[in-house]
Parts: sequence; structure tokens; C-alpha cells
Amino acid sequence: MQRTLVLVKPDGVQRGLVGAIIARLEGRGLKLIGLKMMRITKDVASRHYVEHQGKPFYDGLIAFITSGPVVAMIWEGREAVSVVRSLVGATDPLKAAPGTIRGDLALDLGMNLIHGSDSPSRAQAEITLFFESNELHEYERTADRWIRE
Repeated sequence: MQRTLVLVKPDGVQRGLVGAIIARLEGRGLKLIGLKMMRITKDVASRHYVEHQGKPFYDGLIAFITSGPVVAMIWEGREAVSVVRSLVGATDPLKAAPGTIRGDLALDLGMNLIHGSDSPSRAQAEITLFFESNELHEYERTADRWIRE
């Protein structure tokens, strides 16, 4: 099974959308194996967004992600990275398809509610950035036999 990181960003927390976002991910059949609310430090934010350093929007991105609490989650499932990315929708909510989290719940590129890892290798790096191994929980879910053959 593949794992991926999902962050409900400060705007999603402030708008009370954490439960709705979790429900969409669970409804798709993904399994939640790690969850915590936290404030992202500038150090962690700079490591998380290292590929954007030097870009004009970088400082604003760091300021936003550190502006309030986020909910960090690890989800597990078949092709979890691509499944989450399809549920999240395009980065720009105005271009995100209806039925996606951003397409249904967001209007602004800077306030786009959620982050999902963009590749399996990036997911692994992000998971270790945000979670210690003892914060992930392996368990058997009885519903799995109704989700996968």
C-alpha cells in the first residue's frame, strides 16, 4: 500500500472544513494512519517548500502556511498519491473540476485549503518531515474487504 501526506492548510482549519475533507478521503476508501494538529515552523515550512525558494511567491507561501494551525495527515491506500491528487483538484481552485475539494470549496489560489504530496518519493520525504514513525498506526480495517478485491 502507498502512503501520502495531506495537510489541511490554515484556511481550511479556520473555515471548519477539516471534517469535510477527511470524509471525502475516507469515502474514497483511503485509510487514515496518522493525524495531528500543529503549527508549522518556518524551518519546516522552508524544507517543505524548498523547490519554491527564489520564486516571487515563496515568502507569501511561507507566511501563509505558518500563519495558523494545520491538520497533518497520512493516508494509505492503493495509488494513494494519485487518488489524493485527483480528489484535491487543480492548484488554482478556479481551474479545479467540480467534485474536487478545491473545485467545490475554494476560490483563491493563495487560499486553496489543502496540500497533497505530488509523487511517491515526495510523499515519503514529506511524511518523515511531519511525522515520527511512532505517530503512524498500522491496523486492520474490516471495511477493506469491501474496498479492494
